[in-house]
Amino acid sequence: MHMDNEEESRNVDDRRASTGKGGGMPSMKTMMFLWPLVKPLLRSKFGLVIIGGVVAAYMMGYNPLALIGMGGSTSSGPVTQEEKVEDEKRKVFISKILKSTEDIWTETLGSGYTKPTMVLYRGATSSGCGAAQSQMGPFYCPTDKKVYLDLGFFDELANRHNAPGDFAQAYVLAHEIGHHIQDLEGTLDKVQRAKQRWGGQGTRSNALQVKVELQADCYAGAWAHHAQKKFKMLEPGDIEEALNAASAIGDDTLQKQAGQRVRPDGFTHGSSEQRVRWFKRGFVSGDLRLCDTGI
Repeated sequence: MHMDNEEESRNVDDRRASTGKGGGMPSMKTMMFLWPLVKPLLRSKFGLVIIGGVVAAYMMGYNPLALIGMGGSTSSGPVTQEEKVEDEKRKVFISKILKSTEDIWTETLGSGYTKPTMVLYRGATSSGCGAAQSQMGPFYCPTDKKVYLDLGFFDELANRHNAPGDFAQAYVLAHEIGHHIQDLEGTLDKVQRAKQRWGGQGTRSNALQVKVELQADCYAGAWAHHAQKKFKMLEPGDIEEALNAASAIGDDTLQKQAGQRVRPDGFTHGSSEQRVRWFKRGFVSGDLRLCDTGI
């Protein structure tokens, strides 16, 4: 991508220096899940010792929740100078991508578009939607209108999911900004009300969430369409990087990687084919009206 001469966004809350040590308080959902495990430990001195050790480890930057597949991992060991330099390069790059989304969507949507804040952190931090932890991956919180991103996710994208490249990283942020647009449109609130009527979980809720995610993919493609016209930023292979990333994090691909059978009723983001198709739809047209997934 050609982004060397572009500006960085000013709407960046860089918490990397102050996170990664402790995870803050776990969310209420997490505490409720853990309560049946914690309650018996409160009845003995040995149990209290265990609880004390877990709390101390959590505050020191180790995440015991990761042992049972919850929460996010924090940085292990000191960060090298080379890693710091690479991390700073990523910060500059992703801040430029954020600025490009601000420019594109302000021009496209007019005064109705308000710029979100991007929070950069390491390991864990707090958000308006509860604890933000690295294993959760990037996400948008409609409560505080912020995108949360641990830059270490891009290592996972490249190494674990075999989806390297700067435009793959740009796609990830553009997708989350797509959720911000959905928030401004009232789509996220509409979806949340529907899920509450259905009990919050289940096949219908999953299917509706898939439509939300595919629309965000389409919005990411539309951003790329307009950004290419405005900034002439694309290099050969960039779109392929985005399509590869979209495919790599499709629900069916992730289920297969986890050794599970493909269960469409368990999808929450869409299949690899769907994610690629909707990104392409946005990129070819640049028209948000064609991103109607039937929400």
